[in-house]
Amino acid sequence: MIQAVTALTLSHFRSHRLARLRLDGRPVAIFGPNGAGKTNLLEAVSLLSPGRGLRRATNEELARRPEGQGWKIRAQITAPDGAHEIDTWAEDAGSRQVRIDGKLATQVSLARVTRVLWLVPAMDRLWIEAAEGRRRFLDRITLSFLPGHAEAALSYEKAMRERNRLLKDHVSDTSWYAALESHMAEAGAIVAANRRAALARLLDAQEGAETAFPAATLALHYPEDGPESAEALLRAFAEGRRRDMAAGRTLVGPHRVDLAAIYAAKGMAAELCSTGEQKALLISLILANARALAWDLGSPPILLLDEVAAHLDASRRAALYAEVTALGAQAFMTGTGVELFRELGPAAQAFEVTEAADGSVTEERDLA
Repeated sequence: MIQAVTALTLSHFRSHRLARLRLDGRPVAIFGPNGAGKTNLLEAVSLLSPGRGLRRATNEELARRPEGQGWKIRAQITAPDGAHEIDTWAEDAGSRQVRIDGKLATQVSLARVTRVLWLVPAMDRLWIEAAEGRRRFLDRITLSFLPGHAEAALSYEKAMRERNRLLKDHVSDTSWYAALESHMAEAGAIVAANRRAALARLLDAQEGAETAFPAATLALHYPEDGPESAEALLRAFAEGRRRDMAAGRTLVGPHRVDLAAIYAAKGMAAELCSTGEQKALLISLILANARALAWDLGSPPILLLDEVAAHLDASRRAALYAEVTALGAQAFMTGTGVELFRELGPAAQAFEVTEAADGSVTEERDLA
């Protein structure tokens, strides 16, 4: 069974007072003027997966203004293990809640029901921004393969925050550090192993792929020697306490890793490539991620490709649509004009989003 959203309802979410989409599993082309609310629809779908969505927004930012009375998303989806209903919402300034098939659940549980990958314009700077953005990108990929990765990463981050607090307070009692460092070492080793497994899956998925998008050689880099086993991490934490105390933070561990990419055909580092080449590399990695998941699960993940068509020439745009269609993925794609999606024809559903006095309006259209 294909993994797809079959019904989506938004209530007081961003620019949408109320929006309902009925979907049939085909790719979805969403077009309309800037500011009409196209990306908001994609953001709603991204919240069917763990985390803060494709914009990393707070619950208050997601609520429609000026009402500010909270928001709700309801989705019916098909997945390899059958049909599910997901509700996620926040009331006023409350925390985000999740319900799966009528039962309260955690955000982490969403990864066991559906897999969602996305590419948004803000990621165009991935190869030239700080390492934090690349780690976040890598962890999203890793989470798509290994849903348990989120728990290990959160466990590591929580223990590290507590250790950093001790360091900043210049606590010298070793007994305070021992338990935290043991926990960090155990969780950190899992995080490091998961990331390497995810990179191996991406590289496998790129091998022999017939695609118009360039392959990337990927590697993990640390600012200095980067221990990854639990034993090596535990030793490094203990030996580095004095230096870490001077810095006021932990200077070694999986939180320091960086993702490096090489445009394989040119042997050129991604940060030195042209803007168009950097975009093509990103698309290539998202497609490889989707391809590998399709092999693993028997169904590709849901793809969210915001404004992707506008940044590709006609040949690459056609190649992208061919890749999406060949994958059999439900890909939500946005653009300002319907002409960007005409090559898809009956292979896709299309929706026009327009602004109205009481919120955005979404209506199904014909691509012909």
